Amino acid sequence: MSMLTPPGMGGAYRITGDKYPRMRPPRRRGRLAFLAVACVSVLGLLGWGVTQLVDAFDGGGNAASAAGAKAACTPRASASPRAAVPPAPARITVNVLNATTRTGLAKKTADELKKRGFRIGEVGNAPKEYDKKVKGAGVLVGPGSAAKTSLPVVAAQLPAAEHRTDAARRDAAVDLIIGDAFRQLAPEAEADRAVAALAGPRQAPAGGKRTC
Repeated sequence: MSMLTPPGMGGAYRITGDKYPRMRPPRRRGRLAFLAVACVSVLGLLGWGVTQLVDAFDGGGNAASAAGAKAACTPRASASPRAAVPPAPARITVNVLNATTRTGLAKKTADELKKRGFRIGEVGNAPKEYDKKVKGAGVLVGPGSAAKTSLPVVAAQLPAAEHRTDAARRDAAVDLIIGDAFRQLAPEAEADRAVAALAGPRQAPAGGKRTC
């Protein structure tokens, strides 16, 4: 029995040799190296995540703000284009016809329209189909092509008049047939404002309106 064998422990427990056995576990260099690499990787991922968050709340927000500002400064097209300019009174011929029993009414009205720049055509009594049959202020009759051109301009002089178009009519004149309820034409200033309104809203300057 070796001198290294404790007393009472012989046989299978006998220690041979002349050196004490190692009492500490072997160094675990491989595990330590793996842990070090894992720590470095985790720290790297955390740093990258923080950077992305900062970009999202700072740089990304600034980019979105810049994009919004750019969109706000983009020229906008006019909401409604300018309507067609109505014809001037000098280009409109008006026939003034009296459907009432009051004499001289057609000539008086025609003279007033002439002062306002209109061309005057026929002046006299209304045809049989209208004579003494117009109970309102009047009736305006024109060709189909006048519905959105000359007819509204004449209507501005007598807003209460009824509008009619005759597709079979060949001339461009407008008939103003005076009815029983007629008193006078609209004031000239009021009629001028109504004619100006026919052109509609003005179009925005070239390039549109900027909102920045």
